[in-house]
Amino acid sequence: MKNSNVQKWAREVIKPAEIEKYLIDGQDFIDESRIIGQLAAAADPDTARVREIIAKSLQIERLEPEETAALLRVTDDELWHEMYAAGLEVKRRVYDNRIVFFAPLYCSNLCINNCAYCGFRYENKEEKRRILTMEEIRQEATAVINEGHKRMIAVYGEHPLSAADYIAETIKTIYDVKVPAASGYNSIRRVNINAAPMSIDDLKKIRHVGIGTYQVFQETYHRPTFAAVHPDNTVKGDYRWRLYALHRAMDAGIDDIAVGALFGLYDWRFEVMGLLYHAIDLERWFGIGPHTISFPRMTPASGSCLSRTSRWLVGDADFKKLVTVLRLSVPYSGLIITARESSAMRRDVIQVGCTQTDASTRIGVGGYTAGLQALAGLRKDAQQINKQQFTLGDTRSLDEVVRELAENGMITSFCTAGYRCGRTGDKIMGLLKGCIEGKFCKLNAVLTFREYLDDYASPETKAVGEKLLRTEIDEINALPFFKKGGLLEIFTKMYGQVAGGKRDVYI
Repeated sequence: MKNSNVQKWAREVIKPAEIEKYLIDGQDFIDESRIIGQLAAAADPDTARVREIIAKSLQIERLEPEETAALLRVTDDELWHEMYAAGLEVKRRVYDNRIVFFAPLYCSNLCINNCAYCGFRYENKEEKRRILTMEEIRQEATAVINEGHKRMIAVYGEHPLSAADYIAETIKTIYDVKVPAASGYNSIRRVNINAAPMSIDDLKKIRHVGIGTYQVFQETYHRPTFAAVHPDNTVKGDYRWRLYALHRAMDAGIDDIAVGALFGLYDWRFEVMGLLYHAIDLERWFGIGPHTISFPRMTPASGSCLSRTSRWLVGDADFKKLVTVLRLSVPYSGLIITARESSAMRRDVIQVGCTQTDASTRIGVGGYTAGLQALAGLRKDAQQINKQQFTLGDTRSLDEVVRELAENGMITSFCTAGYRCGRTGDKIMGLLKGCIEGKFCKLNAVLTFREYLDDYASPETKAVGEKLLRTEIDEINALPFFKKGGLLEIFTKMYGQVAGGKRDVYI
């Protein structure tokens, strides 16, 4: 595509009217001076007050900004340990002991933006550019399915060649891939996307092909930093176009949305407050907050000095704290910890309330089939920094991560039932806040874990998994909730069907 056509497309992307409708007296929902003032006023919070805030979160009530600011300013180690324990308890009450898995699929690294921290930025001459064809999408999806995954997040750079029409086609293509199983087939049952902000008309295109969650990261809520790392002659340089991307998605009928910030661009406490204010504004306009919140730390990227030298890079101790505060502040939302982090770091923060993660992750465009080719050639498959957006900290297989979680009493879930049963938007939010959705998810986690053990698990993982399944089924049989309305009988019948080879059975 000629550069002049790309520039013309870029000039037409932003629709000012689709920003202005959400402003209040011309202002957006991020008031920097207010956030800074709240953090300053919360210094050295009273212990009794902090415990009151923790107790509120344990009732699955979203915290107010002043309450979150108080948690962010805690310095007492004993209180932090109480908060860590509370984070895990909140997660258990809302989501039980399950961890949902997904696989990212990078479809294109073409990009018109020039973000200082990103390997995809257009000035990065080290990056090898590529956009997958639909046949390559099928091959990549097949490789992901053959690992055992059922849920995928497709990722795209911002470029006219990978805009809404291409995104819609890739979603349809991924859903169409069927891999034969014992009885029936395995497939990707839910396709989420991480893509650039779009207009309402374009968002309707991807809604019609069955998008799951629409994920957009603000990157940083701090305006001066946002301007410094996103040049103002680029589409991404428009702070408010990005800030209201998820509002437009809700207007377009996509009722499952996900927020996130890239930690390491600015002060982590400010970014946590920004994420909270984002959740509050979504609640104010649409009655529901984000289904998930992501909090990736910046890792080295090709052609980016900032990704290695930022003064705001977040250490491990502070990272655990920020995840804990997010868990307590927005107790109903899922928290996603990704393979950017090391295996040790993931083990640690899962214990403060994370609900989703990835494994067998390859973030180079075409990385899954390239990995298979590397295995066939019996050579080491190292990360190729010039073909991906950033570097990973944990490249373990899905089987290894599933086994580790099972050894720690956590069940892997590949469930996508809620979305296909209509439990999305305000429906799922009500169930999450009432600690009901997690109970249905427990049943579906057992069903999908049974599938995984039979179809994909190594003998070592299957042995550990069978023991965990017996514990889970014993708990289900003992809980009064499952004895209502014949639910236990339905589950028992379905479990027998899955054990007998039937696939994609859900409640």
